[in-house]
Amino acid sequence: MNKSTTTRKPQHLAYKLGIMIGLIGLIVLLLPAYDRFHVRGPMNSGHDTLKCGSCHQDAPGSLRQQIQANLRYALGLREHLADFGHQDVTNENCLDCHERPNDRHPVYRFLEPRFLKARKNLSPQHCVSCHTEHKGQRVTRTEIGYCVNCHKKTRLRKDPLDVPHDRLIALNQWESCLGCHDFHGNHIMKTKKTVEQIIPAEKIRSYFQGGASPYGDDRHYKAKKEANDD
Repeated sequence: MNKSTTTRKPQHLAYKLGIMIGLIGLIVLLLPAYDRFHVRGPMNSGHDTLKCGSCHQDAPGSLRQQIQANLRYALGLREHLADFGHQDVTNENCLDCHERPNDRHPVYRFLEPRFLKARKNLSPQHCVSCHTEHKGQRVTRTEIGYCVNCHKKTRLRKDPLDVPHDRLIALNQWESCLGCHDFHGNHIMKTKKTVEQIIPAEKIRSYFQGGASPYGDDRHYKAKKEANDD
């Protein structure tokens, strides 16, 4: 046995030991008890008491099967990547708690052909396009004038406002929309009669970032978890 072969054996052993330690560490961190070590950021407003498993469901199969499936994908032997550790969070996870019959903007509506432009600009068919989790906020979309994407032709025959909606549109006052209407329509509010009564944009932004609700605390429906806690 030559000297170079003798030298390589300890190196190979060290590599294998390092890989083994790394895999053990990865597996340990994936255990539910260690969720706090790999959380991506603070929970959004209202989700403070939720556990990781409330949204992140375990992926199908064992860890070994998930690795094998993704190796097959890398080799071109499988059409799609397999979920690793946890399944992707989808609309269904959000709607398990937040689906309600009075929603003014349900996600499925944006799948209609007429909303193609809105889908390109906003992706409103996905809950997380406005409510990205682990940001410590209520709404993570920064602009509040997004109504422009669907309501440019809004005209009311009996307009309740002293300045009609079509006039506000002509003036590009899109930030005023959320001053009268909450996006999902779940707050119980009185219809505004004058533009002076419109909630200021800075209060809307503060609410998005986790502040107090300018729409009040009365709601048609509570999130299912809240309802179950009563």
